[in-house]
Amino acid sequence: MQRRFFLIGAPLALSACAGQEIWASEDVVSRAIFRDPDNSYLTLYTMKNNGSGNGAHSSLLINASQRVMFDPAGSFVQNRMPERNDVLFGVTPELERFYVSYHARVTYYVVGQKVPVSPEVAERALQLALANGAVPQAHCARATSRLLGQLPGFDGISQTWWPNRLSDDFAKLPGVETREYREDDTDDKAVAAARINAALTE
Repeated sequence: MQRRFFLIGAPLALSACAGQEIWASEDVVSRAIFRDPDNSYLTLYTMKNNGSGNGAHSSLLINASQRVMFDPAGSFVQNRMPERNDVLFGVTPELERFYVSYHARVTYYVVGQKVPVSPEVAERALQLALANGAVPQAHCARATSRLLGQLPGFDGISQTWWPNRLSDDFAKLPGVETREYREDDTDDKAVAAARINAALTE
């Protein structure tokens, strides 16, 4: 497997989406919680078709009082991050890399857009994600854009069904750092999932 990471832009001021009700127990979630106290930030992930550039999925990493992934109607199934209705808990940097690697393959690449926010904004994003509930199929960008549009300073985020439109709006925020992630894995995500779960259980 070849993995490549491309830094696209420095800070500016300087699909298949299937939802279902999932509710991990309090004990399991509490044991998984991971905190990154250094900074508060949001990272929007957009999965794009290598051929057409069309967006296929949107998700949002939230680094607040804990680090979670809001993955509306996502398909990443693994054994380390418990889930409550499209919110994955315990997102360490290692597990974030596995999440990106799962989606990046010969037919799709991943765009990550990271923006610093205040602790209050990050916590608001976390609470909105926790209260959102399970997201129906094909509503990933709509749910993510709706969440972002409720945050202070994110007035320029329009509610949309389209991952690329959301990514374009997000790119206009001050301080955004953008990266692309590309891999040459097979198009079968089940292969990536099996490889990742094997690595997580070693």
